[in-house]
Amino acid sequence: MDLLTKKTHHNDVAIVREARKKGLIVETNSDWHKDEVRKVARMLGLEESIASRQPFPGPGLAIRLLCHDKNEEVIITKEEIDKINEIVNQKGEKAQIIPIKSVGVQGDARSYKNLGILYGNGIELDWNKVTTVAKQITDSINTINRIGYILNVKDVNKKIECFNMKINDECVELLRELDKIVTSNLEKSRVNQTFAVLLPIGITKKYSVAIRTFVTNDFMTGKPGGIGLEVDKTMLEKTIKQVKKAQTEFAKYSQEQVDKIFQVAAIAANQLRIPLAKMAVQETGMGIVEDKVIKNHYAAEYVYNKYKNEKTCGIIEEDKSYGIKKIAEPVGVIAAVIPTTNPTSTAIFKTLISLKTRNGIIISPHPRAKKSTIEAAKIVLEAAVKAGAPEGIISWIDVPSLELTNLLMQSADIILATGGPGMVKSAYSSGKPALGVGAGNTPAVIDESADIVLAVNSIIHSKTFDNGMICASEQSVIVSEKIYDNVKNEFVKRGCYILTPEETEKVRKTIIINGALNAKIVGQSAYTIAKLADVEVPEETKILIGEVESVELSEEFAHEKLSPVLAMYKATNFEDAMEKAYQLIEDGGIGHTSSLYANPLTAQDKIEKFYNKMRTCRVLLNTPSSQGGIGDIYNFKLAPSLTLGCGTWGGNSVSENVGIKHLINVKTVAERRENMLWFRAPEKVYIKKGCLPVALEELGNVLNKKRVFIVTDKFLYENGYTKVVTDKLDEMGIEHETFADVAPDPTLACAKEGAAIIDRFKPDCIIAVGGGSAMDAAKIMWVLYEHPEIDFLDMAMRFMDIRKRVYTFPKMGEKAYFIAVPTSAGTGSEVTPFAVITDEQTGQKYPLADYELLPKMAIVDSNMMMNAPKGLTSASGIDALVHSIEAYVSMMSTEFTDGLVLEAIKIIFEYLPRAYENGANDPEAREKMANAATMAGMAFANAFLGICHSMGHKLGAYHHLAHGVTVGLVLDEVMRFNSAEVPNKMGTFPQYDHPHTLRRYAQIAEALGIQGENDEEKLEKLIQKIDELKDKIGIKKTIRDYGVEEEKFLATLDEMSEMAFDDQCTGSNPRYPLISEIKDMYLKAYYG
Repeated sequence: MDLLTKKTHHNDVAIVREARKKGLIVETNSDWHKDEVRKVARMLGLEESIASRQPFPGPGLAIRLLCHDKNEEVIITKEEIDKINEIVNQKGEKAQIIPIKSVGVQGDARSYKNLGILYGNGIELDWNKVTTVAKQITDSINTINRIGYILNVKDVNKKIECFNMKINDECVELLRELDKIVTSNLEKSRVNQTFAVLLPIGITKKYSVAIRTFVTNDFMTGKPGGIGLEVDKTMLEKTIKQVKKAQTEFAKYSQEQVDKIFQVAAIAANQLRIPLAKMAVQETGMGIVEDKVIKNHYAAEYVYNKYKNEKTCGIIEEDKSYGIKKIAEPVGVIAAVIPTTNPTSTAIFKTLISLKTRNGIIISPHPRAKKSTIEAAKIVLEAAVKAGAPEGIISWIDVPSLELTNLLMQSADIILATGGPGMVKSAYSSGKPALGVGAGNTPAVIDESADIVLAVNSIIHSKTFDNGMICASEQSVIVSEKIYDNVKNEFVKRGCYILTPEETEKVRKTIIINGALNAKIVGQSAYTIAKLADVEVPEETKILIGEVESVELSEEFAHEKLSPVLAMYKATNFEDAMEKAYQLIEDGGIGHTSSLYANPLTAQDKIEKFYNKMRTCRVLLNTPSSQGGIGDIYNFKLAPSLTLGCGTWGGNSVSENVGIKHLINVKTVAERRENMLWFRAPEKVYIKKGCLPVALEELGNVLNKKRVFIVTDKFLYENGYTKVVTDKLDEMGIEHETFADVAPDPTLACAKEGAAIIDRFKPDCIIAVGGGSAMDAAKIMWVLYEHPEIDFLDMAMRFMDIRKRVYTFPKMGEKAYFIAVPTSAGTGSEVTPFAVITDEQTGQKYPLADYELLPKMAIVDSNMMMNAPKGLTSASGIDALVHSIEAYVSMMSTEFTDGLVLEAIKIIFEYLPRAYENGANDPEAREKMANAATMAGMAFANAFLGICHSMGHKLGAYHHLAHGVTVGLVLDEVMRFNSAEVPNKMGTFPQYDHPHTLRRYAQIAEALGIQGENDEEKLEKLIQKIDELKDKIGIKKTIRDYGVEEEKFLATLDEMSEMAFDDQCTGSNPRYPLISEIKDMYLKAYYG
């Protein structure tokens, strides 16, 4: 209910208008015309003699008393009141009110003697009795000129001052008595609050006292109330239920059925575009019929064309290979708020997209445009129903009001709101999802590079369209001073009028009145607006242009004007023009639309600056903004819409032109899929005792390398391990240089030092000779050489899936080919994409993992491992075993990795003790261990590892134990932890569908020939066998056995546990560990 709506029929007198402005009078149907009231009367089943009588239905349910000036007593006696009582009681009348209210005459000298009263809800009316009562009262009491029923449950018990006119004590007493005449016989449930007002009736110094039952503000409390409103709410709630029922049925329709309805409805709206345009202009008094015809045509044709082939029912998208399908479902019931500026076209647009998406829609029209809005909705509804849509799928509020609109918004499933900021704010405050748009204040910048004729005529074409009522229309034009006069002359040449400073001031006062846009100028012609401002212009004037300077809100021309009135600014340069445009948008049209005219070939830099600067959801280039903003006319990829989103800048949830996608819910059905797996290894892996010099021949014969850089450690270099390499390079005439300063746990400083030498030497091949440390350092030097700009923190970023990591590794191998030659049987670095480097300043380790770090060639020659000491053989051997076991139980294991690790495990159990005991005297054992370590490396390069390595990494870092030793120390506890059939948390990877690590461990046991009654027994026997192996190769039983002090261990335990949890290896462990569980395993590994 609109509290401030004045009547459009009678009762439009100054004192009533003022009362409405103050919010003191609410007349629920005060703007109904007689024909509408008669229509409702007939719908209620009233006799035609009642429905068609003149006047109908009278001035309201009221008793009017003639009285003198404001301080004089009412001329009525107690005897007259008694007489009224006698007449009414004698007839035994009984009254009940319904929500059909008066449109009677109150503002002239006419005074009708008969009162029309409507009865509803099945109660019979004896019209003759009512008229008899009325006649008896008016005949016998001269001071009463009209009869009606007063419905009031509250006593009028104090003096009331209304509009500076007083009702004295005697008048109050009279009102109380008159109340009793009727209310004594009323049904209490139908009685409601009334309000006393004084209205002039045209008799000199006389006023009419009216008790208006349809005035629903309680004068005592100021709170709304009233029978009319409550019944209107009841009727709306009934409508909502009906539309929901229809929508439930509509939701079952197929795409074919919906498309037929959509087409038929669009055709119907299109066919009646001219009558609807005429009706809109006639009702609102705004705009141009011919332009509204185009709007209606656009809303029907362009919207249909855009969406005719779009899927909105059932499966709208499906990818069977990825197991994904998307299903469209309707939102439900849409509350659609329609503006007075574009009533019929917006109604057509919203009802059509609602039909296309199988939604129900209830329209709340603007009170000043309700006839044409409802008529447009009716046309679409009737056509849709005829084509098979459910009855009542489209509905509307017959008598729009703020209260009913709010109730509708609160009851709907989604709100599709078009209007000003207040309405949009109300929509977003309703508690329901809302697609709201707001005011525009489009600035058009004309750059000196622009085509002036194109720019000016485009702006005129847009600004005069429907007298400037599209919210995207230009409100100001900002012109470079270099072309200002030319632009100005072009406007004049094309029929616009440049206001003088005096005329500008007059129009300025006409644009904004009392801080708000003057409704009298909206949608009016330039000539009409000029007359309102007392400015003389030719009748054919297209636009009134005011030359102004300020872009602040204090400047009336800087506001949205919704009429052919344009502000014109002179800009000193393009930056100044952008600043002016920016301010205009910020103050009045943020998020909506901005416009620029510039040469698209020579002014691309300005165009880019402009669209980056403007906070608008539409930036239009060389385009009339009215027709351009609504879409699909000047740019066919901009969706056609009469609801233009303004994004979060404008307080909206939508930043684009609203369309069908905003009115559907999309259900995504995702089938379980196991993502693509992989097996990646170096391009070439050469294996066999003595293969190194043979494999190196490829550098000259195949790869044509000229300069080789060798990375190793001092021990290997000084003991001749690199000589076989350098001798072969010398033989082939390949230049080489060696860096031999790699230390265990290589540092970033070491890598940078080597990289500096590499950069000077410019090799086309890098060969790493050594164990894990030398290979790690060489890989980092390789990265620094190829990409000196990299950030190690970025490269060390953790990932859940290596294919989806945030950081993308740079492409490697562009400058140098990388070859890895291992000298120990354990790390597997020669075939893995991993490297670890330590920042010597912070002590932080950077674990890097990416397949770009995978060597291009691996040469596994057991001759390089023959003389490895027992400690290295032991630690590297147990490391290879843990690599194998963890790769086998990893969530990412595959058949490709399983075969490698099972064979590697068998080899390690058989040959590691021999290699440990016999060393170089057992070349077979050395070669077997070399192969097993590389096989295990290839497996975990693809299946990854688990928390045994996570814990081992941190234990070694905090307490300076060899890596192979640390993983061996925690292995037993990790295996028992992982084997739980009911873990606290299972690891997450699609192919790992349930906890089954116990079975995997049992399979390893079975591969080793271990027997047992069940998998649990096999696991324990496997752990026992591992412990026996560790005993043979000198691995101690507990962390404490290695001299780690208890106090120091416990002091680091919490941090070490948390860091282990965050280790990259944790993600592929089959059981997802809690930090407390890691801590518990550390304690068990420490104490035994």
